[in-house]
Amino acid sequence: MTDSDAAPTPDSSSVDFVQSLARGLAVIRAFDGEPAELSLAEVARRADIPRAAARRFLRTLEQLGYVRATPDARFLLTPRILELGYGYLSSLSLPEIVQPHLDELSHRIGESVSVAVLDGSEILYVARAAARRIMSVRITIGTRLPAFATSMGRVLLAGLSESDAAAQLDAAELVAYTPRTRADRADLVAEIDTVRAQGWAMVDGELEEGLRSIAVPLQTRAGVTAALNVSTSTARGAADDVRAELLPALQRTASEIEAELRATRV
Repeated sequence: MTDSDAAPTPDSSSVDFVQSLARGLAVIRAFDGEPAELSLAEVARRADIPRAAARRFLRTLEQLGYVRATPDARFLLTPRILELGYGYLSSLSLPEIVQPHLDELSHRIGESVSVAVLDGSEILYVARAAARRIMSVRITIGTRLPAFATSMGRVLLAGLSESDAAAQLDAAELVAYTPRTRADRADLVAEIDTVRAQGWAMVDGELEEGLRSIAVPLQTRAGVTAALNVSTSTARGAADDVRAELLPALQRTASEIEAELRATRV
């Protein structure tokens, strides 16, 4: 990190300085991913604030959806925390890092490639390289789709704990978009378990007839924070043949992106 990247030294004596905001941000910064879950005492110590203040900030963040409390009274950030950095990510960081990789992969395989993050029970597109339009819905940066019916969504749900993934399914409206859509909760839980075990997901004609997509996770120090997918037409060939052709290329690109993300500490 260069001097220009370092956090500025705050002037807490300034009349414009908001002490409570500074403390709230300190609580968020206490979660550095190692470990992901922190006790109240650990948060207070890392943020250098009294336990009573730490408790108030954590409960406020919990009500806003940025923090989740575990049954054993520990706390961890939720994927919604990405909202706080989305403006920066949109112009730099994650999209900037992944875009050249998406462009290269899309050119090589002749299909559209995307990256998305999880926002509640939906996925949010943050980067894309479109080879051609194969969906009736136009996909752009910022497009949202239901996580349960998409390959990236299932990969991202599989990156959560079983209880968190189940909670997101409970919050979703499980609509059958096509005759092939898996809209049964128990079936989806089993499918997400399978995705968690195998490390990839394929959705075949479930969101839109004629559309097939394959997705893999993008892992950072914080765990699965995004997903990478390729979308193609079912006319390209049999599902197993297409998976055998495209999945290795997708996994290789994911590994290259993850290496770059680690190098930039994203």
